[in-house]
Amino acid sequence: MKYSDAMSLTAALLSATGSLVQDIHTGVVAHGFDDLRPTHGFVFTRLAPDGATVTEIAAHLGFTRQAASQIVDELEQKGYVERRPHPDDARARLVLLTDRGWRCARAAEASAAEAIRPWAEMVGERRLLALRDELIRLAPAGPIRPSW
Repeated sequence: MKYSDAMSLTAALLSATGSLVQDIHTGVVAHGFDDLRPTHGFVFTRLAPDGATVTEIAAHLGFTRQAASQIVDELEQKGYVERRPHPDDARARLVLLTDRGWRCARAAEASAAEAIRPWAEMVGERRLLALRDELIRLAPAGPIRPSW
């Protein structure tokens, strides 16, 4: 692949990612969850469906445990998550979405579906799902590193 092709692919993927994050966040805010930042959504993706420890959230985000704990504290104060004893590890606490957190997660899912609707109309649902499958195959299994 030529350098210019690699750069244009990189730019297109980053632009699409930024656009999706912003569209989902805008949709979440429109559903009444206006006290969140996009980074919070990345935490929600790790918590659904079974919860996670702060250490697991930190690894998911590529953050320090202290930074992840601060985000969890903030989400807990806002009523989106709660900490409970971990069922398998007496030393750990499990962070779970509350009812409010689940409502927000459903709003994010609806916003994501709305955000990609124009893409499906443009390239067709079958091609878009094939793209998804290829990106899943190509994407590293490592942490999601939000940069905002």
